[in-house]
Amino acid sequence: MDKRATALVADIERASNRDGPGMRTVIFFKGCPLSCRWCHNPECISFEKEELFYPEKCIGCKKCAEGCFSGARVLCGKEMSAEEIVREIERDRVYYGRDGGVTFSGGEPLAQAEVLSRCIDLCAEKGISSAVETSMIYYDEAVFKKLSLVMADLKIWDPAIHKRYVGVDNAVIKENFVRLSRLPVKVLARTPVIPEISQGIPEISAFLKTLPNVVSYELLPYHPLGRGKARALGREEPLYTIPDKTYMEELSRYAFLR
Repeated sequence: MDKRATALVADIERASNRDGPGMRTVIFFKGCPLSCRWCHNPECISFEKEELFYPEKCIGCKKCAEGCFSGARVLCGKEMSAEEIVREIERDRVYYGRDGGVTFSGGEPLAQAEVLSRCIDLCAEKGISSAVETSMIYYDEAVFKKLSLVMADLKIWDPAIHKRYVGVDNAVIKENFVRLSRLPVKVLARTPVIPEISQGIPEISAFLKTLPNVVSYELLPYHPLGRGKARALGREEPLYTIPDKTYMEELSRYAFLR
């Protein structure tokens, strides 16, 4: 790997307990080949740096060129080398305990596989376990073999509906799940639940049960977190329904834990 290589990082979240076991640092890589209409991280879709503008925070100081002091204008995207990223991860090492570590998310972290792979290697040298959150649009055996956990989405079963709402066909995603099942890495599979869109959850559950390394299947209720960020990016705001408790309970029979 060229040591000058960098990845575009959207954000670094510390002390997360939602992105894998234990306490974790989450590295959000910027850029994703998918364009899910409900995306709660819309600032991570583009592979370019972007500015988010929150007019409600603007104090009218007219000093934008000097940097926004009120948080109204936020630049998303920072070029970072693997070494720089791992230095940030190491800051949290004391909090990981036995189960925690780092989760590489996005966006799609495998879209910047060179730096991702280097980060995982450096973390392994320091005794820090690595997990990845991925759409499974890419398959990189060398990367997957290094991981303690893969958290992977299978969003919609029907290929045509998947393409309509995600932007790509899901044939390669299903194929990559099968390929990944041949490796000795644990997989936590997930499906976002959006009442207006969700389709094929029984079929997804049945498919995942045939894969020996899928240790659990989670159904994640839609969260409107992406609405404000989409608005700040000047994009159409996703307006979908948050599934209620009854709706989620009806689907819960398709989730499983091995």
